[in-house]
Amino acid sequence: MKDCIILLCIILLASCKETSKEAQELPITEKTEQNSTNAVPANKKPLSPHTSAMAMVGDAHIHIDYSSPGVRKRIIFGGLLPYDTVWQAGAHMATWMETNKDLTIDGKELKAGKYGFFVIPNQEEWTIIFNTNWNQHGKDEYDEKDDVLRFKVTPKISEEIKEHLEYNVTKTTNDSGTISLSWEKVLVEFPFEVK
Repeated sequence: MKDCIILLCIILLASCKETSKEAQELPITEKTEQNSTNAVPANKKPLSPHTSAMAMVGDAHIHIDYSSPGVRKRIIFGGLLPYDTVWQAGAHMATWMETNKDLTIDGKELKAGKYGFFVIPNQEEWTIIFNTNWNQHGKDEYDEKDDVLRFKVTPKISEEIKEHLEYNVTKTTNDSGTISLSWEKVLVEFPFEVK
């Protein structure tokens, strides 16, 4: 009986040594994977989060979809984004706006539909552009011949910095409102009416 217990102890001890020896011989990556199966990788916050702005104005549902870049201590207008050049008014994919009702903007009609939203920034005035090609990366496929509406607005300059690009659709009366974008020290807005 004593011999059986001693033999069993020897077998267990040898087995433990083999397991320990195998663990020591594993490459570091395999050890890490075995020891951190429950570890969750830290998710980085995107630099230009995808977001949207929307509102009901009268019977019109207006939806703006965009990616919101940050200033990150950069000069944006006249720096990162040169003046007098078309910009997709957001990061990554072109910003788009959809309305289910016809709108009047700057005295012109914008038919119900989905449009790419582009701008041409300038110190004195910005050109606002609605374009039929709403599904494109940046301004890669932008073509002026696809514009359905263009008009100019005067930017408002602030002393405070708006860190992330932000759009707002604001109802001002039962059948009218404003659309605005603000980023860095610039605010650009324009009124619209639901037809």
